[in-house]
Amino acid sequence: MPKLKLMVTAALLLGCANLSASDLSLEERIAKGYGLAADRNAGNCFSCHMAEGAEQPGNSGPALIMMQLRYPDREQLKAQIADPRVRNPNTNMPPYGAHHILTDQELEWMVDYVHSL
Repeated sequence: MPKLKLMVTAALLLGCANLSASDLSLEERIAKGYGLAADRNAGNCFSCHMAEGAEQPGNSGPALIMMQLRYPDREQLKAQIADPRVRNPNTNMPPYGAHHILTDQELEWMVDYVHSL
């Protein structure tokens, strides 16, 4: 998805927080996840990770590329985002699910976005 279209779609969808995953298309869920990843008060993923379309990305975390190859099982990716301490107790990555930084719905959207990379 082109960067501008993704950002516009994400901006439009940020106000629709009460929608469930089943109410949205995959493209819309990915856009919601991108919005969370870019939001400094939510995922803030780009402060540590490089990803296509990220502005001023960090490099302390691995680049978010080829994610479907790295995590063919979507549930493993979800577990990693929800609580990365399970695989790496010394990680700097926040446990987005375990510490309720993201809601269950937001976590699903984040996984949709990251898995699309």
